[in-house]
Amino acid sequence: MGILYIVATPIGNLKDITLRALEVLKSADVIFAEDTRVTKKLLAHYAIQKPLERYDEHSHARACEKVKELLRQGKSVALVTDAGTPGIADPGTRLVSYVKSQLLNVSVVPIPGPSALTAALSVAGVGAEHFTFAGYPPHKKGRQTFFLGLHHATLRPIVLYESPHRLARTLGELGQVFGLDAEIVVARELTKIYEELFRGDIKTALVYFTGERGRGEFVLIIP
Repeated sequence: MGILYIVATPIGNLKDITLRALEVLKSADVIFAEDTRVTKKLLAHYAIQKPLERYDEHSHARACEKVKELLRQGKSVALVTDAGTPGIADPGTRLVSYVKSQLLNVSVVPIPGPSALTAALSVAGVGAEHFTFAGYPPHKKGRQTFFLGLHHATLRPIVLYESPHRLARTLGELGQVFGLDAEIVVARELTKIYEELFRGDIKTALVYFTGERGRGEFVLIIP
């Protein structure tokens, strides 16, 4: 029986990859990636040439069957996401669940490393002995229920991810639920050239994160 490796990759700065992650990617028979174009850049940077397959929500059924067959053949398979740790707010968790349900003796091995969640909390300056991680808000349906649920969360701080396309909308909805004067920490483009950490109220954040500052990937923290 083969081994499925869950490999964390950099969230921005390519130097943040671990030596163990590089060893696994170099030795894997096949690498499955959320976006092969993104992963090709990482592999090229470290001169790694391996068969690359796509795994995302659209290719889930086909990819799961292929991974299962490869593992049955005794092959080693590495799963990576675009950035960070697979299974944390991305579809990788579905593949792991499928493999474990289909192949009872298979080894699923975590190769830990970067995560925007822990990176943001480490510099936020808020107590994080306990916290609520909410991932990405729903794109369309269920947003009101989602944000009301955050308001009732008993474990603080509350951490969520957001993309540039919905940042303003999400900040506005957080303001409606928590109040525009509520404190918020916003980590933007962690480990990248335009990395910055904002701390203030939601009302100010709505004004601040416009134009160029509204671009990038965001971690939002409500203390």
